[in-house]
Amino acid sequence: MKQNRGIRWGSIAVAGILALGLGACSSSSDATDPANTPDSNSSETPNTPSDDITELSGNLAGSGASSQEKAMEGWIAGFADIAPDVVATYDPQGSGAGREQFLSGAVQFAGSDAALKEEEITAASQRCFGGEALELPLYISPIAVIYNLPDLAAENINMSAATLAKVFSGEITEWNDPEIAQQNEGVELPATSIIPVHRSDESGTTENFTEYLAAAAEGEWAHEPSGTWPIESGQSGSKTQGMIDTVSGAEGAIGYADASRAGDLGTIAIKVGEEYVPYSAEAAAAVVDASPRAENATSNRLVVELDRATTASGAYPLVLISYSIACSSYDSQSDVDNVKAFLTYMASSEGQARAADPSVAGSAPISDALHAEVQAAIDGISLAG
Repeated sequence: MKQNRGIRWGSIAVAGILALGLGACSSSSDATDPANTPDSNSSETPNTPSDDITELSGNLAGSGASSQEKAMEGWIAGFADIAPDVVATYDPQGSGAGREQFLSGAVQFAGSDAALKEEEITAASQRCFGGEALELPLYISPIAVIYNLPDLAAENINMSAATLAKVFSGEITEWNDPEIAQQNEGVELPATSIIPVHRSDESGTTENFTEYLAAAAEGEWAHEPSGTWPIESGQSGSKTQGMIDTVSGAEGAIGYADASRAGDLGTIAIKVGEEYVPYSAEAAAAVVDASPRAENATSNRLVVELDRATTASGAYPLVLISYSIACSSYDSQSDVDNVKAFLTYMASSEGQARAADPSVAGSAPISDALHAEVQAAIDGISLAG
């Protein structure tokens, strides 16, 4: 992974990195106070890394959400320019698999489209050598409802959450059903059978999608939010790529996936208030900033309680927040240094801009206020004991 050492570090918040000083540890009191952490966008933030960054080495393994795959490829490539002797990898096995591998100690960090469950938070204390898990919302992206109708691929077919619930539960079975037609005046909908497609693996994207249906479908979705699809009928695909392949291979199919992977498939504009809103990174970011934190959130677990039923104009509440999960303490100074450096890059303005590039992932950059909280949590990562 040796690459050009001369590429500019950019406006990265290097406060945590400068404190890495091989063998040094941050105090938890300083780490959790945003006031003690420089903002990555501040003009006082240095633009070049300390010598310690380019001297980092070792393996840094991650696993998890397939929604993050393209962004993670970009982040790993950018980080290699800064720390060329750190071999960073990411296996997009899905959110559930990533959390399992993290908790077992098989990887140093994970990506998950769903927050840790209570039992996983408890298990993380042992995995993190007496510390706790960090949950950092570093990847924000709309979830696109995708469909395969070649003659209407360029359209944004309109559907309310209630209609989507009926489609995915099998109650509405044809594309020219009166309920869909009523919401799409002037669009010639075909008499093609609808083929609902869901994820076959445990998926944070599924959990986010079913959470949206449960909150916004006005009682038409009879199932609790879950990372496992609750209905046996319909076709399925494993991971994001499997979903895309299945929808792409069957005319009339409809599914859901991270918007960065929609490609040439058609996408649904969902009803918000009295308007129909197509997905966009800007609309997704607005919903995240306007939503409160989860009841059990902490300064290390920055979990957001999304307002799925918002009626705010221009908002797109079908949003995926994919968390980067790491430990507040590791038993290896190499892991401490590498994890802190990599997460700092991901959270930086440069890292967020790389993921936001439409040719990479098209995600929504986190706000300055959220970045300050994220960086404070990263700065607190230290050596166990």
